Amino acid sequence: MYDAVVVGGGPNGLAAALTLLEAGASVAVFERDDVVGGGARSSLLTLPGFVHDPWSAIHPMTVASPFFRRADLGIDWAQPDAPFAHVLDGGRAVTVERSIGDTASQLGGDGSSYRRLVRPFVRDWERLVEGLLAPALPAHEIRRLAAFGLRGARSPQGLARRFGGEEARALIAGIGAHAMLPLERLPGGAVALLFAVLGHAVGWPAPRGGAGRIADALGEAVFDSGGEIFTGVNVTSLADLPPARRVLLDTSARAALDIAGDRIPGWRARRLRRQRLGPGVCKVDWALDGPVPWTAATARRAGTIHVGGTFEEVADSERRVWRGEHPERPFVLAAQHTVFDSSRAPDGQHTLWAYCHVPNGSDVDMAERMEAQIERFAPGFKDLVLGRHVMTARDVGARSPNYVGGDINSGLQDLRGHFLRPGLVDPYKIGDGLFLCSSATPPGGGVHGMCGYHAARRALRSGAPPSSSPPSSRSVDQEERISLL
Repeated sequence: MYDAVVVGGGPNGLAAALTLLEAGASVAVFERDDVVGGGARSSLLTLPGFVHDPWSAIHPMTVASPFFRRADLGIDWAQPDAPFAHVLDGGRAVTVERSIGDTASQLGGDGSSYRRLVRPFVRDWERLVEGLLAPALPAHEIRRLAAFGLRGARSPQGLARRFGGEEARALIAGIGAHAMLPLERLPGGAVALLFAVLGHAVGWPAPRGGAGRIADALGEAVFDSGGEIFTGVNVTSLADLPPARRVLLDTSARAALDIAGDRIPGWRARRLRRQRLGPGVCKVDWALDGPVPWTAATARRAGTIHVGGTFEEVADSERRVWRGEHPERPFVLAAQHTVFDSSRAPDGQHTLWAYCHVPNGSDVDMAERMEAQIERFAPGFKDLVLGRHVMTARDVGARSPNYVGGDINSGLQDLRGHFLRPGLVDPYKIGDGLFLCSSATPPGGGVHGMCGYHAARRALRSGAPPSSSPPSSRSVDQEERISLL
């Protein structure tokens, strides 16, 4: 009998396994796919020699995460010259640099307001992030988080009112749209402020060689700590698992109900069933014959590019998605890894990673509209395309059951979805000896491992009884090592 079994080998499942192993527990991880990684993996999606990230691509939350900083997994992080940029018509761009001063100098009269907005939190970013990624408000951090809340507890629209210039307002629109909410809704302003702070504090890096390096490092750490990983095992019921005192599910709320419905009390099951879904994404990867020819030269230095025009244009795009529409001019979130990591493509060639928001469950291919938006700010882009790989929101959900309908956050992250994720009281425990450790729990989406870490610590405090599940009849060979590329 294992002390704990983890279903799902994504970053949260592996973080949970490592946390349990460090406490001396015997742990086995069961993953549906042939490799671990979940939202942090790499694949050859287009042409030979081009390495793409199907899901997460840029990782400020990973390098800032208390779990990853403590685990010290030895990941080789590649940093772009500039964390991110927002492109505008007329060959303009506002580029967030690591230096607050260099960023503010691009904003004209809004520069001083930008400094006042971010500087207090950049100085003490470690404690800020620890408090924001905690499952509940830490009493000793109330003053610090209250100061953050006074600035960030508003919509991106409210935050943009601090600025009069088009560049600063567009900057807020781009990072605020990461919340996958209309720019008039909370807590998009907090997301915008946090991502700006992290741009200065830790940058917006990516693992050299692909996001799969995160999964490689986590898998190696689990093995080295005495854990076991079984891949290619599709767990559809707790009966598929060996006996264990605790079971942790790195799955969506819906999948947890499918796997363990008879072990989940009625009121907890209702709580999981009520979890609302956010918008989906249409994801496109390109193999290119050269770098993206952004008209704004400064954008060519940035790792991430926000493509959507002015604040008003981005707001209109996100509002249309919320209404169930597919915008003609979508907001495109793009990452140009090969600008700062040449290992991902053949010499002289490049990759581009991008997605746009669409209604949940959409089967609309947005690639042409996304390419038109990029071409608008980078004339000649289409001529560089050697190959492309497209996933509609429906495809995203089919390839990863945790991303229901293409919702990469495993649940809508508005205010209610943030604080009741999936419930206000004891969000990780969903039954006797049964825990949810995915991004469907606090603090939500992102490759930070904190959902798994907090769920594992909750499981360790539980007096979980031995499992009554019979041993699995499935024979699975443990892989010695996991390589994703």
